[in-house]
Amino acid sequence: MRTSIIECHQLSVDFDGVKVLDGLTFSVCEGDFLGLIGPNGGGKTTLLRVLLGLEKHSAGSVTVFGGLPGRSPGRIGYVPQRLFFDREFPISVRDLVLMGRLSKKNLFQRYNHLDRAKADEAICTTGLERLTERRIGDLSGGELQRALIARALAGEPELLLLDEPTASIDPQMKTTIYDLIEQLKERLTIVLVTHDISLINRYVTKVATLNVTLELSEPDPVSGRERLRAPVPQNSAFPNL
Repeated sequence: MRTSIIECHQLSVDFDGVKVLDGLTFSVCEGDFLGLIGPNGGGKTTLLRVLLGLEKHSAGSVTVFGGLPGRSPGRIGYVPQRLFFDREFPISVRDLVLMGRLSKKNLFQRYNHLDRAKADEAICTTGLERLTERRIGDLSGGELQRALIARALAGEPELLLLDEPTASIDPQMKTTIYDLIEQLKERLTIVLVTHDISLINRYVTKVATLNVTLELSEPDPVSGRERLRAPVPQNSAFPNL
């Protein structure tokens, strides 16, 4: 029997009295690759923030690794949809990736040989060796996304949360990033938020549609994978939730 990583039961989130998530019940087990689809404003990013302990739920229950969200930062890697930063700030790819080791450090503790080795390993995994000393402000969109994935991997996570990692990058780079994620699913449990419905059916093992409420797709009897449903209509009432 596989270990349960995420357990949500009747999970709800309210913003100013308006339900953003309503009655979500689902689980993610060790080795799962869950694709999370749905319209803008459907609550996908909010759900990831709840799992990270950055957003409080208003009803129901949620556990991550058997405990409250936010209590296992060293076991979770997170790749945000966007990284807002000063493009002139002199930080290299290696510096960015090393930040993934901060969850393993005490306050003011310096990086050590192990930290640098794990950062280099993550850089190699994501194919960024030739860009190690490149300033992140000079990276293309696809290169920056790979650097963010490398930062998450440097922390040696067991669970990887990806919030639209291919947003605003060209189709060829999207395929490259999905190929990388497919390699990672062999050793990580993954939750991926995406709009690339035509692509993710090649990669994921489970699919859920989230538009305030959540609906898990039925398994495909031929492939054993989850069958994608048609996307729900767009809802712009709550952008970027």
